[in-house]
Amino acid sequence: MKAHKAILVTENGETYYGWSFCQSLTSLGEIVFNTGMTGYQEVITDPSYSGQIVNFTYPEIGNTGINNDDVESGMPLLNGIITKNICINPSNWRLNQSLISYMKEKKMMHIYGIDTRKLTKYLRSHGTMYGCISTEILEPRSLRLTMLNEIPLAKTQLKDSVINASTSTSYHLSKIKPYYPCYYQSSQQKDNLLKNLTVIVIDFGVKYNILRNLSKYIKNVIVVPASTNSKRILEYKPDGVLLSNGPGDPENVQYAVSNVLDLMEAKVPLFGICMGHQIISLALGLRTFKLRFGHRGLNHPVGLGKTISISSQNHGYAIKMDDKKLRCVKITQFNGNDLTIAAISHKSYPFFSVQYHPEASPGPHDSETLFLHFIRVIELINRYPVIV
Repeated sequence: MKAHKAILVTENGETYYGWSFCQSLTSLGEIVFNTGMTGYQEVITDPSYSGQIVNFTYPEIGNTGINNDDVESGMPLLNGIITKNICINPSNWRLNQSLISYMKEKKMMHIYGIDTRKLTKYLRSHGTMYGCISTEILEPRSLRLTMLNEIPLAKTQLKDSVINASTSTSYHLSKIKPYYPCYYQSSQQKDNLLKNLTVIVIDFGVKYNILRNLSKYIKNVIVVPASTNSKRILEYKPDGVLLSNGPGDPENVQYAVSNVLDLMEAKVPLFGICMGHQIISLALGLRTFKLRFGHRGLNHPVGLGKTISISSQNHGYAIKMDDKKLRCVKITQFNGNDLTIAAISHKSYPFFSVQYHPEASPGPHDSETLFLHFIRVIELINRYPVIV
C-alpha cells in the first residue's frame, strides 16, 4: 500500500503538504469542516456533502473501517476528504473493508498528514472557500491557477447538485433492515404498530436513516424525485409529505418551492428536514443566507427558553430573521451557538420543519421523536379535517 505525495491549495493561496493513496488525481470542491468525533462513514456517504471537500477535525479516522450497515446513500457524492491520520489497520466486529480500500474503490480523492486543526481555524476566520487536492500537480502556484480557472464551472455544477443527489425515479420503500446495537437483547426490540398511512418523501438527497425511521412507523412510504410536480404528488393521495435533506443553495431549487406552495394550498401536512426546512421557509416568504462556515457536527444545542436538545447538523445556509415575514410562523427552536433559526411551525396549518437532523446518523437521538410527532399531526388532521 503505497502513499503518494499530495498537496492541498485553497483559492486564496494557503498550501498544505501531505500524502494520499490516490495516484494521479486532482479534485476541486468547497472546503468545509465537520467536528464530529465519530461517524466518518455516514459523513462520507451523506448526499448533502455533494461537491464538497470535508475536513475532519478529529485527528484519526478509519479506525473501524467501513461496514455495509452505516452507509447513508448508494455512493459518496463528496469531492474529497482531509484528515490528520488515516488508520491502516482497522478493527471492528462489523468490518467489511478498510477506509483506504473503500476510497480507492470509489476513486475518492483524499489527503492526510496535514494540520487539520490549523485548517479549521483558518476556515473559521476566513469562511468556507474552494480548495483543490492533487497528487499530479504538486507545484502550488500551478495548481491554484488551474483551480481558479475551474471554479466558475464548479459553481455552475453546484446549481444542479440536488438533481444529482436525488433519485431519478419514484419508488415504494421496501423494508429497510433496522440497526440495533450489539448490546440490545431481542426482548428490547419491540415491533412498532405500523400505521396504515401514505407518506411521500421528496428526495433532495435523502439519507437512508430518514427512510429507516419512517419505515418503523408507516406502511406506505413513497420516495419521489426532487423535480416531481405537486399534481403528481397529490395523485398519490398522501397523508403527509416529508421534504428531505440535500446539498447546495436552497435558492437554486425554486421549482421545489413552487411545488411546496401548491401542497400548502392543499393543506397536506408537511415535515421539512435541513434543505426541506429551508424550502418550506422560502415557500412561506422567508429568505435564506449563507453561513460563514456552516454548521457541521454532532453536538449543536437547539432549544427555546430553558429546554435544550443536542442535535446533529450539516448545512451551509440558514433562515433570515424577518419579523414581518414571521407573522404566520412560530419559531420553536434556536441554535444555541449562534441563535440562528433551528425549527419553525406554522401557526394555523400542519407545516413544521427543523434545520437539524432528527434521524442523526451519526449523532444523538434527542430529536428522533419528531417522526412520531409528524405521525400524530397526520392522524389529528385525518380525524379533525375541519381544523384546517
